[in-house]
Amino acid sequence: MGQMTFIATAAMGLEAIVADEVRALGYDCEVENGKVTFVADERAICRTNLWLRTADRVKIKVGEFPATTFDELFEQTKALPWAQFLPIDAQFPVVGKSVKSKLFSVSDCQAIVKKAIVEHLKQHYRISWFEETGALFRIEVALHKDIATLTIDTSGAGLHKRGYRVKQGEAPLKETLAAALVQLTNWTPDRPFVDPFCGSGTIAIEAALIGQNIAPGFNREFVCEQWNWIPSRLWDEAREEAEDVARYDQPLHIVGFDIDHRMVDMAKINAQEAGLADLITFKQMQVKDFRTKDEYGVIVGNPPYSERLGEKEEVEQLYREMGKTFAALDTWSIYMLTSHRQFEQLYGRRATKRRKLFNGFIETQYYQFWGSRPPRSYEKLSR
Repeated sequence: MGQMTFIATAAMGLEAIVADEVRALGYDCEVENGKVTFVADERAICRTNLWLRTADRVKIKVGEFPATTFDELFEQTKALPWAQFLPIDAQFPVVGKSVKSKLFSVSDCQAIVKKAIVEHLKQHYRISWFEETGALFRIEVALHKDIATLTIDTSGAGLHKRGYRVKQGEAPLKETLAAALVQLTNWTPDRPFVDPFCGSGTIAIEAALIGQNIAPGFNREFVCEQWNWIPSRLWDEAREEAEDVARYDQPLHIVGFDIDHRMVDMAKINAQEAGLADLITFKQMQVKDFRTKDEYGVIVGNPPYSERLGEKEEVEQLYREMGKTFAALDTWSIYMLTSHRQFEQLYGRRATKRRKLFNGFIETQYYQFWGSRPPRSYEKLSR
């Protein structure tokens, strides 16, 4: 197949983290709002889907061009090399979106793109009807400021769906965001890790996957595994690579606790499904009751935000209690994600650093309170 252009889509605020992950796999990339673009061969389809912890999807960029009329959209879509990707029996539904563009009718754009692709394939395969009974190739036409971008999704279900979360609460944190919260800390696998609002266990489980260098997509399937032009040996090799670099013997000290025993039970089930139950301790406990003799640990939490009426006073009291409890942990680094604008005042301390992130459609700040660095003697003993 040769070199292709790929787009790893990302939630707002996570683009730089996704870019770091892409570079770690050996691919140069460019960062834009909501996406990271890179050029590679079909082997990258396997490796990026398996390894990208914080990206939403991996897409093939088939083409990009200005389009202000339906004729332009049709003719330039038809001219793209669709037969290079779509076999004669391909299923190729078209989805779309349009932002600040003259072609604002998404349904019309989808229909025109579909018709243009059919016309291209008719000429290539010399048939007039396509049954669409084969592998799935989900095509997207995205118009932004009169620029049309045509892509094919390689992932299928979003990359946040690792396959381990069989139980979840009302507002679960996406696995991709949870992984980003861990990667934005100074945590290393030889240090204690605590999530005091563990919910269904997502942050703690993602920390365990990172700590043992387990590919997040190792135990799931991807839609592109059915594509005839990606040799099965590439998938075998990518999974063998993931297996070879995993550190299953890396000891971890990860604890998650929650005030709700039902959430703790969910977290335990999810950790079991992920194969990590022996590495993470989940228990029912309030934040104000947390005590530890460990040093140089990391706390990452996604506490309640008080987005609902009637919760504000309760949540603000929780933040005050948290600040008092964690004040004694002078060697620990604390990281909290919340949309509450007075969090620092309530917590009783100004953050070392803040970072704007989006939890779904909710704008939040990731408050980072850095503890003292471990002495070299501690680092050597921990290895």
